Amino acid sequence: MAGLNVSARNAMVDGLAAVTTHIALFDATGTELTGGAPAYARKAVTWTAAAAGIRDNNAQLLFDVPAVTVAFHGLMSAITAGTTHAILPVQGGSPALPMAWTFLASTDVFTTYAHGFSNDQRVVLNDVATAGLPTGYDETTVYWVVAVATDTFQLSATQGGAAVNGTTNGEGFVQRCVPEIFAAQGQYSIATGALDLDANLI
Repeated sequence: MAGLNVSARNAMVDGLAAVTTHIALFDATGTELTGGAPAYARKAVTWTAAAAGIRDNNAQLLFDVPAVTVAFHGLMSAITAGTTHAILPVQGGSPALPMAWTFLASTDVFTTYAHGFSNDQRVVLNDVATAGLPTGYDETTVYWVVAVATDTFQLSATQGGAAVNGTTNGEGFVQRCVPEIFAAQGQYSIATGALDLDANLI
């Protein structure tokens, strides 16, 4: 039988949960938040037992944040410094799971079969096996979707703007991101069960 069985997937998320003790927040440039009054700080996290290759946060996490855009959650090994195990986009709506894409530099077009994106949605990109994204793109930028067709789209650095000029072909994954904008000091909440450690996506 091909692929990992449930016990293997559970073991994988058990390992990640064991080293992920805190959750951090990052802005749309991939920089961890700082400042505010009360001041921003990482929050300790505990996880549900593994089931079907998934573990979820088992309690709400509530962060004090300054005026900022929250775009990413960070899986961290400590309350300060430590190891960053992953930076994951704030998600919302559909599509929510990572989807594979190919990119053609001559047209600046991404191709993803029946992707479901709409113009003006926001997304982030990830590469495949650390091969690197097409030149002109990076993993810490939240892009705007433009020029949508059924199986293709382009990405812009601004809402409704021109497509980013990518100068090399490539492939990777794209994922919806729905940043939360705070015009003033506030509180950012991660609901119970909203964070997934999911080995079924591997």
